[in-house]
Amino acid sequence: MEHYQGFLTGNLMLDLAITAWFAAQMIKVLTDLAIRRKSSLSALISSGGMPSSHSAFVCALAVSMGIAYGWHSPLFALAAGLAAVVMYDAFNVRWSTGEQAKALNQLLGSLEDLPPDLKGRRLKEALGHTPFQVLMGALLGILVGLLTLLWK
Repeated sequence: MEHYQGFLTGNLMLDLAITAWFAAQMIKVLTDLAIRRKSSLSALISSGGMPSSHSAFVCALAVSMGIAYGWHSPLFALAAGLAAVVMYDAFNVRWSTGEQAKALNQLLGSLEDLPPDLKGRRLKEALGHTPFQVLMGALLGILVGLLTLLWK
């Protein structure tokens, strides 16, 4: 790692994790552009969708830690544990929250006597990920994390 000059933060592992997150977000923007023939920069910072940028970030971090410090190091164990928690949350907890938002939006749409501040408001439904989206984010993160080998 002594030859790494840094391009974002000066920390190779953090730079690769940020790169994986940004790549995942750009894939979402480009996919949106290809499918709907339009896109917005808000898609660059939105949650949910394909691939999971959360999974990409934590997997790039874990892989780069494993390569740099060893697969049996406490740093890799910490990063891998963090990755497991984040990916579990991205699928299970956040997916469930999105499903609840859908149900609440349907309920709000069927009510006639809503207070003025609730009329026309919708909860964000695309909060979590499918298992495939989490897997694709993880694979992207692993590939980006392997770039650590360039500086080993």
